[in-house]
Amino acid sequence: MARMHSKKKGASKSHKPIKNSAVVWVPIQKEEIENIIAVLAKEGKNESEIGLILRDQHAVPSSKMILGKTISQILKEKGLTPKYPSDLVDLIKKAVKMRKHLAENKKDKLNIKKLRDVESKIKRLVKYYRGKKLPSNWKYDPEQAALLVK
Repeated sequence: MARMHSKKKGASKSHKPIKNSAVVWVPIQKEEIENIIAVLAKEGKNESEIGLILRDQHAVPSSKMILGKTISQILKEKGLTPKYPSDLVDLIKKAVKMRKHLAENKKDKLNIKKLRDVESKIKRLVKYYRGKKLPSNWKYDPEQAALLVK
């Protein structure tokens, strides 16, 4: 699959090995893993950050392999899902930083183009999430997005 805003083709990379059984060397029980996920979510971490912390600090290679559910499913069961999807929030943060840069450097042509690319990705994601994870009348507005991120 091709990249969205470049003329390059997709990048090949390594993938996780396919395993259906749980790893026996994980030192933590299932209930403890779910509690750690809940605590980290209450601290304001998103799903990807929780996965990294589980991997690096608690030696849990994959929550899905051990628990049979993804981190997002666990957060949904416990009622801890964030109001907005994390990929959308990350793109909005990026757009806000780019707008702040453009306020200081008005002639930065490359940043103007990249801001258009980022905002088109945001609009594409909004169209995808509208009615599912976003209200049906939600619309991307740069000024409101700056307030949303802060």
